[in-house]
Amino acid sequence: MRAEVRDNQEESRYEVLVGGRLAGFAQYRLDGKQITMYHTEVEPEYEGKGLGDELAHAALDDVRRRGLVLVPLCPFIAAYIRRRPGDYLDLVAPSLTARVMEGAGQP
Repeated sequence: MRAEVRDNQEESRYEVLVGGRLAGFAQYRLDGKQITMYHTEVEPEYEGKGLGDELAHAALDDVRRRGLVLVPLCPFIAAYIRRRPGDYLDLVAPSLTARVMEGAGQP
């Protein structure tokens, strides 16, 4: 399945598209150099195909490229970071890294 991830800044969300159709998104709030990711959703017909992981990967790579500090309020994004701390934990606001790694609810 060929997917494309893009940052739809007008909607404040990263989107994953399959064949030009919206398959999922990760919503965020941008405040200066801080990005708060608060909700991720994949359409039911695309669940279980790895698109959520692909979306998270591309979004977090973009956060790094842009030099932003991440506040991962979204449980899916936080869990993705927990599974790959060597890749993405350094993006998380320092005051939240322990909570993200503990999985202790939302930071």
